[in-house]
Amino acid sequence: MTHTARRIGRSLALVLPVVLVLSGTLAVTMVPWADTSSSQLVTASAEGVSTPAKPRAAHEVLRTQLVGELQQGQAPDDVLTHLQQEVNRRPSLAEHCVGIARALGRAAVEAYGPTKAQSFARPVCDTSYATGVASMG
Repeated sequence: MTHTARRIGRSLALVLPVVLVLSGTLAVTMVPWADTSSSQLVTASAEGVSTPAKPRAAHEVLRTQLVGELQQGQAPDDVLTHLQQEVNRRPSLAEHCVGIARALGRAAVEAYGPTKAQSFARPVCDTSYATGVASMG
């Protein structure tokens, strides 16, 4: 590479990012929806800003949904069927099936008492539902 080409390359390396930033800023301020009146200016501040909620994992959403169904009076055997259907539909949930079934067992004990909750036990996720019932009873 010649000396002149290096010098041009260095100049571009310094100038090009500045040009790109300025052109992007100008493009954003020139769009029709950008209101430039002084009454609409907003300053950025960290005060009063809440942090966005973290997205919940699919298994956490499913656990909350199924426990909610149980707490709303749906029979535990129906809720266990929903759990099995979801695991069949989304195999990635299989590793969380045990924890969800245990949570359902505990929720069933709270809703029905240990004896009646145990009567709903089925071999969903091995015996995890029954383990959840036993841990509460």
